[in-house]
Amino acid sequence: MRFRPLVLVCAAPILVACEGASPAPSNAQTLHAPAPSSNAISSQRRNAITDAVQKVAPSVVTVQTEMVQHVAASPADFFFGTQSGQQVQAGLGSGFIVREDGVIVTNAHVVSGATKISVALRDGTSYPAKLIGIDDQNDLAVLKIDARKLPVAALGTSRDLMIGEWAIAIGNPFGFILGNTEPSVTAGVISATGRNLTARAEGQGVYVDMIQTDAAINQGNSGGPLVNALGEVIGVNSSIYSPSASGGNVGLGFAIPIDRARRVADDLLIHGKVRKPWIGVKMEYPQQTALTRDALNSGAPIHEVVPGSPAAEAGLVAGDVLVRASDRVIKNTYDWDAELLELHVDDVVPVTVRRAGREIQSKVKVADFPEVNAQRVAVLKELELISLTPAIRAERSIRNTQGALIATVSQTVSSSLGIQTGDVIVRINDSPVADAQQAKRMLESLSGKGQSRMIFERGGRLLYTDFSIR
Repeated sequence: MRFRPLVLVCAAPILVACEGASPAPSNAQTLHAPAPSSNAISSQRRNAITDAVQKVAPSVVTVQTEMVQHVAASPADFFFGTQSGQQVQAGLGSGFIVREDGVIVTNAHVVSGATKISVALRDGTSYPAKLIGIDDQNDLAVLKIDARKLPVAALGTSRDLMIGEWAIAIGNPFGFILGNTEPSVTAGVISATGRNLTARAEGQGVYVDMIQTDAAINQGNSGGPLVNALGEVIGVNSSIYSPSASGGNVGLGFAIPIDRARRVADDLLIHGKVRKPWIGVKMEYPQQTALTRDALNSGAPIHEVVPGSPAAEAGLVAGDVLVRASDRVIKNTYDWDAELLELHVDDVVPVTVRRAGREIQSKVKVADFPEVNAQRVAVLKELELISLTPAIRAERSIRNTQGALIATVSQTVSSSLGIQTGDVIVRINDSPVADAQQAKRMLESLSGKGQSRMIFERGGRLLYTDFSIR
């Protein structure tokens, strides 16, 4: 036997007598609850969570995106003569205002690939937003809207978090399905700090040294603030772990520490990009099936050292096991990833490696990622190319010794040709590509000359695409 819920819906002022209840007396009067005094509300209902939400919620925004995707034309499109080959995909996330002139922090995966971004404030007012900068590795982005005197979220610190202290997640789960632009609130505690997500999460970010909370973070919360009991932002809500295909919340939410977010946002505002620290080591990661307590506490094995890199100059070699960097004990490769995100270009970092049973100390000067300072060549306003160098080849495990690395590519060209950032153009028609400048000359000379073929390397494999330039 299954029990069915009993739902009673009553519409005032009619009183409905439910079965088994005494009939209402004929002289029944409408009941009014006494209005509580403001002092009663303050003393009996207000708490640290309500006070914190009151401080931060006005600065929380909804981030709406549109992405144009190219799709195959259907027979109906040809029959009716309608435009085909494109469809608009909508996306939605959260963010928070960090400067009263309209600077907003959100997740990179919320806005990545968007052709249009808009921001809705708490009162429903919507503004077009400009993408100031994006850092996929840290899964952070900075937006700007044309507004003044906006409410600003107070930024705290993530360096002194206590396990068990209040954690409040604010955002817009499931967007406007809930009917308005007012952000919603979930509360829990700081479950852990320094968490490394070894499985893939949403976006392309490196999710290490994260804040873990059991405050419910659901779809649409991405980019919103994680707040402490003082009403200070301590993290940027980023991802959840869910064992189910539906992606439902099971109390394992993760946020990017606010100290890292502040550093990235400053870089994006000042330079439009983040300088990526690099020492030239490629690490060995444990297999998911082999993640044991011993594997996660045995240091970070160095699989390869890029020739001529800072690590090579410091005397590090393949086979060394990194066990300490600066003040951080490196228990595993993910700890090294976390340390790398905290380093700055030109820092000199003391490191300790284990080699043949002995511990060896050295110092490494942190450099820029090889591609950062490489000269970029723009092609037809749709591509940016970089000539291959030994450091870039080693860092990306590129097999070809010559070619042009795709640094950026427009969404239109990427969808039409099937090429993407990180591909290496090695041949156009029958001619090999030596560098970025040659690739630019060859591509621009093909304008109006019919179909051509591009051969490119991706993941160690050679692929091709046929194209024409009008």
